[in-house]
Amino acid sequence: MKPKVYVTRRIPETGLRILGEYCEVVYRDEFAPPTRDELLDAIENVDAIYCTLSEVIDKEVINRAGRLRVIGTMSVGVDHIDVEHATRKGIYIVYTPGVLTETVADHAWALLLAAARRIAEADSYVRRGDWRIAWAPTMMLGYDVYGKTLGIIGLGRIGQAVARRAKGFDMKIFYYDIVRRRDLEEELGIEYAPLEKLLMDSDYVSIHVPLTPETRKLIGDRELKLMKRTAILVNTSRGPVIDQKALVKALKEGWIAGAGLDVFEKEPIDPDDPLLKLENVVLTPHIGSASHETRNKMAELTAVGIIKVLKGEKPENLLNPEAANIRPLSEVKVL
Repeated sequence: MKPKVYVTRRIPETGLRILGEYCEVVYRDEFAPPTRDELLDAIENVDAIYCTLSEVIDKEVINRAGRLRVIGTMSVGVDHIDVEHATRKGIYIVYTPGVLTETVADHAWALLLAAARRIAEADSYVRRGDWRIAWAPTMMLGYDVYGKTLGIIGLGRIGQAVARRAKGFDMKIFYYDIVRRRDLEEELGIEYAPLEKLLMDSDYVSIHVPLTPETRKLIGDRELKLMKRTAILVNTSRGPVIDQKALVKALKEGWIAGAGLDVFEKEPIDPDDPLLKLENVVLTPHIGSASHETRNKMAELTAVGIIKVLKGEKPENLLNPEAANIRPLSEVKVL
């Protein structure tokens, strides 16, 4: 009998094709994620769960899935999964590091440039029919990017990719991370700075940290007040890294010039959220990795990782190898 895998929502065809070769696939072909009750009902007798960031795979879900051997998440972030509990139960977790690095870095730069040059605001200006004078010396003034200072918070894969792009703009680059990366400083042409100095000296600040208890609300009132009034803040990591209420105040009162956000404290954002009323912020709906090429790669990597675990093989994208201390891969093998 084939192992059973539950796919929580619509994914690219490449992932389904791989799963279908080896498994009985219970596919929920819906754009939106399942409700909590739907999820709990669907996973009782499955060997694998293929999920996304939107599904909370907590202790209750893991305990309900009595046959569960592997969780595959089509994401690099895993804050939606109780990793410790899964590991204690010998359940393996595969994820998608690396494949979305360049795409998310591209999107961070798209937000930075759009906020700096007021692209979204200017687009609306044209579409509303407000553009009545062909050219004016003070119309839609933004800020230069070339030759300015960029501060990168979090020097993981994506932070490094953002730094590489900044070199093409001849920028001075500061970075802050809990671990100083001296090995990369010369290679990337970057300089380590404590967080306070980075915030005070940067014209642009781009955030690339995971969501942890230490990074939750890392940027709040105090940090925003340290920034230049002409600075722009970009976040493509996780929404709760920024205190959103403080950011709204900062944008309204001119503590900083603008922001570009792909992630929010609550997703989807409430239609009455005050951010939506501000013109000096560019907002996108968590699409940092949303290119055809990257989403296909993510779907494939997740599926391949699940299949490898079910074959008793160690996948390259294994998050918690410690699970082997509880249940070795040889005991997980069903293919």
